Amino acid sequence: MTQKRRKFDASFKLKVVQLIKDQGLSVSQVCQDMNLGETAVRRWLRQVDAELAGKTGIGKPLTAEQQRIRQLEAENRQLRLDNEPLKKSLGLLRPGTEVSYRLVHQLQQKAVPVQHSCRLLGVSRSGYYAAQDRTRRPAAACATTVQLQSVFEANGRCYGSRRLQGALKIQGIRIGRYRVRRLMRDHQLKPVWKRKFVHTTDSKHNLPVFDNVLNRQFEPVAPNQSWVADITYIRTRSGWLYLAAVLDLYARKIVGWAMAPNMPAELVCSALQMAICQRQPLPGLIVHSDRGSQYASQEYRDLLARYGLQGSMSRKGCCWDNSVMERFFLNLKMERVWRQDYANHEEAMRDVTDYIVNFYNSRRLHSRLGYLPPNDYERKMAEKQPILVSEKT
Repeated sequence: MTQKRRKFDASFKLKVVQLIKDQGLSVSQVCQDMNLGETAVRRWLRQVDAELAGKTGIGKPLTAEQQRIRQLEAENRQLRLDNEPLKKSLGLLRPGTEVSYRLVHQLQQKAVPVQHSCRLLGVSRSGYYAAQDRTRRPAAACATTVQLQSVFEANGRCYGSRRLQGALKIQGIRIGRYRVRRLMRDHQLKPVWKRKFVHTTDSKHNLPVFDNVLNRQFEPVAPNQSWVADITYIRTRSGWLYLAAVLDLYARKIVGWAMAPNMPAELVCSALQMAICQRQPLPGLIVHSDRGSQYASQEYRDLLARYGLQGSMSRKGCCWDNSVMERFFLNLKMERVWRQDYANHEEAMRDVTDYIVNFYNSRRLHSRLGYLPPNDYERKMAEKQPILVSEKT
C-alpha cells in the first residue's frame, strides 16, 4: 500500500525553518518531533537562503532592514552563549552554597565571629551549622548518588522522586522510591516553584458552542483520534505572552503551538493549523477545548469544517473536562516558565519552544506512558502495531 504524499504550504515551511534558524534547534530534532523528512527540510533551508541572497525561494526576499535585524539577533544569541559559562561559574559563589559555608569556616579559624561572617555573606547560621554537621558524618557518596544528581540536573532540577526512580531504571539502576527520597533530602535536591494565576478564558459570549463530545475519554487507542487545545499566559518584562497549544491524547504529545502578545482567534487557528499540517489527521478527529471566545469564533469553526474535524467543548466552569491540557500547562510553568525572568516576548518564545521540542516531547518521562517520553512512546507503539496485525490475521 503506497503512502499518501504529504503537502505543506509555504507558511508551514517558513515556520519549520524559523524553528531551526531563529530558535537554534537542530534539523534532526525538528524532523524527529514533527515526523518530517530531513531531505525536504534541508531543501526548505536552502530555499530560504536563496531568498536572503535575492534569488527565488518559497517567499519574498528579505529587505536590507530585515537582514540587518536577523544579523543583530544572531549576534545577540552568540553573545548570550558566550556569557553562559560565566553565569554558571558565578552561580557557585552565590550566598547559601557550600562555598560560602567553607568561607565562613575559614574566617572562624581567624577569630571572625560566625554571626558576623554569615551576615556579610547573606547566609543563615543554622544553614552553616547544618553544613558542618554533614561534613562530620561519614561520606555516603556512591555511583547511585552521583547518577541521581546527574539525572536531576540534566532534567532542569524539576523531577520528583517518582520520575527520578523511572529515569534511573531506564539506565539500569534499580532503586526504591523511598531511598530516592532520602538521597534527595540528604543532598538537597528539591524542586521549587511558585504558583501564579491569571484568568485567560472568556466564556461570557453569545457565540455557539460545541457539545462535550470527548466527555473525559482521555485514553484513545491510536494517534490522531482525540486532540485537546487551550490557551495559557506567560509573564515577561515586556508584557503578557499567550501560548495556544494542541495535544494528542494518545501519546500526550504537543503537536501544534503558537504564541502572540494577544489572544485573537487567529492564535488558536495557527496552533491547530500547525498540528493538522504535520499530523495529516483523517476526518472525524475530535478537537476538544474550553468555551473560550477564540474556540467559539467563526474562523475556528470554519477551520474545523474545512478538514472534517469534530469540535468538542468542556461544560461551563468545569476545568476537569480539559484536565490533560491544564496539566501540561502546569508542568510547563513549574519546570521552565516560573524559573525564568524573560526580558521580552522573543526570549520567552525561544525558551518555550525549546521546552516543547527538546524536553517535553523528546526527553521528559511521562507517568501515563510508563515513564517514556511522548516521541519514544509513539515509536514503541508503532513498532508493536505490525506484530498485533499479524497475530490477528
